[in-house]
Formats: sequence, structure tokens, C-alpha cells
Amino acid sequence: MDPIQTAAVASTDLSIWNLFMEADIIVKAVMIALVLVSFWCWAIIFDKLFRLRGLVRRAEQFEESFWSGGSLEELYDRIGSRPMDPMSSIFVAAMREWRRSATKGLAGYSLPQRIDRVMQVTLSREMEALEARLGFLASVGSTAPFIGLFGTVWGIMNSFHHIGETKNTSLAVVAPGIAEALFATALGLVAAIPAVLAYNKLSTDMDRYAKRLEGFAGEFGAILSRQLEEKV
Repeated sequence: MDPIQTAAVASTDLSIWNLFMEADIIVKAVMIALVLVSFWCWAIIFDKLFRLRGLVRRAEQFEESFWSGGSLEELYDRIGSRPMDPMSSIFVAAMREWRRSATKGLAGYSLPQRIDRVMQVTLSREMEALEARLGFLASVGSTAPFIGLFGTVWGIMNSFHHIGETKNTSLAVVAPGIAEALFATALGLVAAIPAVLAYNKLSTDMDRYAKRLEGFAGEFGAILSRQLEEKV
């Protein structure tokens, strides 16, 4: 194979590595950014999935202890000041307010409202922590295709410029530049599609979990209200 044929074969090498190495510096920057964003998205996805699965399992364990018929005071003492999941945190916050009011003689008809408010604040704080970085997935899902498209447009402009300089429109000259440009769009889609799918699933699962916490808070608030009425 003579040098001209060798150069022609090298110029039409459309492997992923060669497409990256032959790309313009701007297109390379776009590709690197999309790859890094994609890795970070997968890190967030796995973290949220495993964490949410663990929280659901702990919630089931807590509810089993809560509805076992044992003393709420004993359950509070056993959990202590370091609850391991949002449902336990809501329970601890409510019991802490209950004990504080009873100790200071503040128990009255306003106590259920204070307990409900404490539980709602705790629930909001726990869900805010659980939903952290979830917005990043939504941002990647909506912007990554456009970032990839920018790399594609830039790459195609460079390809046309190269065609104008060489005055050669053969496939061996045109194909590599177009492939480099389209590779940026492909990376954008690779980053965006999993981010969108994961965001929708995680949002649905977290909404379901939040409703579970709200249901527990409502039931626990009703239990404490009945106990207060029995004491009055």
C-alpha cells in the first residue's frame, strides 16, 4: 500500500478514538464536557436509587415497630436523637415537641397544631435533602442535546471550510468531518436520554415516598391528639 492510500485509509478511520482526536478543539471541549456530565449523571442516578431503596426499607422497619403496639416513649428512647431515615426524624421531632410541652406545662389545644407544624417542617427539610441534585438531571436532559448540537454545527462548519480549502468533495474528505460533528450530537443524546428517564422515575418514586411520609405524619398527629384529649 503506497503512502497516498495509507493516508486515505487513516483519514477515513471512523473509530471513536480517532473521531475525538481529529476533532476541532471546540468540538473536543464539547465532547469532554458531555462525557463528564454523563458520568456525573450516572453517579447521581445510582446514589438516588440506592438511597431511596434503603429509605423505603427503613420506613417499613420503623412502621413495623411503630404499629407493633409498644410504647411510643420507649420507641422514642430507643431511636434517640439520631434517627436514620426521614420517617424516624418526623417521629422524633413530634415526640420531642410533645415532651418539651409536657415538661414546661405548655400542653393544650394548641399542642396538636405545634406538633403538626414541627412534623411538616421536618418533612420538608428531609425531602429537600433527598431531592438535592435531582434538578441537575433535569437540566442535563434539557440542555445536553443542544450542547451536542452546538458541537455538531461547529464541526460541520469546519468540514465545509476544509472542503473549500482542499477543493475536494470526495467521501474520504467529507466523511470524517461530518462523523466528528455528528459524534458530538450522539454524546449529547447519550447524556440526555438517561438523565430524562431517571429524573422522571426518581421524581415519581420520591413523590410516592413523600406521600407516605405525609400519611404517617397525619396518622401520628391524630394519635397524639387523641392522647391529649384523653388527658384533658
